[in-house]
Formats: sequence, C-alpha cells, structure tokens
Amino acid sequence: MRTHHITALSLAAVATLALAGCGPAAAPGDPKAAPSASSTGSAAGRPGGAKQAALPNLVGMGLQAAQDAAQAAGFFSLASHDALGRGRAQVLDRGWKVCSQTPGPGGDVDTATRIDLGAVKLEETCPAEESAPPSAAAGGAMPHFIGKSMKVARLALPGNTSITVKDALQDRMVLQESNWRVCTQNPPTGTPLTGQPVAFHVVKFEETCP
Repeated sequence: MRTHHITALSLAAVATLALAGCGPAAAPGDPKAAPSASSTGSAAGRPGGAKQAALPNLVGMGLQAAQDAAQAAGFFSLASHDALGRGRAQVLDRGWKVCSQTPGPGGDVDTATRIDLGAVKLEETCPAEESAPPSAAAGGAMPHFIGKSMKVARLALPGNTSITVKDALQDRMVLQESNWRVCTQNPPTGTPLTGQPVAFHVVKFEETCP
C-alpha cells in the first residue's frame, strides 16, 4: 500500500509540471498571440494585393535588358510583339530591341498591369508608327493583305478557311511564313468571305514582287 501511495503522488507531480509547461492561453493583446510571418505572408505578395510602382522607360533598350528592368521595378506581367507587323516570335530576346511600350513610363502604375513591348531585330529600324494587324471574322470582308506578312494574313482569316500559298518568283516552299510578304491575293480586298478558298502569291521580304 505504501508503494502504491508514492506512485500516485509521483504521477500527480508529473501532471502538474506538464500543465505548468503548457502555460496559460495567450491573451488577444499578447505578442504570443500574433501569427508567424510564414503563416500570413506579406500583403504585397498576396494575389490580388494592389501595389503601385514607377514603370521605367524601356524604349531603346535591348528586349532582354528591358524585361529585366521591368521585373526589377516590380512588373512581372510582360509580353512582346513584332513591331514591324510580321508576326515573328521573339525567341532570342537579346537579338531584339524595344521600339514601343504600353503603357508608357510613369509613376503609380499597378504592378499587375500587363506591359507589352513592341520590338524589332537589332539590325532593323523601328517603324515610325505601328499599324493594327488586319482581321476578318467569318462572314466579313476580305482585308487588304498586300505587303503584309503571310503569317499575319493567315492568322487574320477565319480558322476554317482553305488557304493556298505559292512563291511568286520561283517554285520554293513557303515554310516560315513570317519571312514572306503578300504580293497578290484572291479574292480581292472587300470581297465578302463566305467560306470560299483564298489564294496568295508571296515573296521574301527582301525581294521585289514581280
């Protein structure tokens, strides 16, 4: 019986120490009640958390350097396009330079804004102004494609259009259509598009139409 009594006292002491180690619940104003930084995150880093910053002037910079500068300023929604309207993809950013930016430089720009950079290759000259790409919805009229990139022409037509493309100078295969421009088109500009086939004769951009 004596041994049993000592064991019960020991268990009671252990329970008392365990409760003391837990301590009382923190009061609402107690610093211990504040959640850790890892559980909340910063307001600026939360999706949808509005933040503004100064957007730098990126025109004249190499495309890669411009993208790096935009990101350093806090802008990560970046896009680029061919400022000459040929529909070329900017595969190697270091080989392109910035001609235009939308929106333009300025302060207090929402960092979630999409920044679109118009670019040309390093050896090319920026256009005085960029023209909007042609477009033609089904049931609309045939746009004026003469002088435009064959890639742009194809993208502008309804997706179900039957298209024939032929080299106007030789019997070459037209593979990378962004390197070819339209010399002739059939049907002519303004013709209603009612599902009829469309045909083009093209040459490379450095060549002259016959």
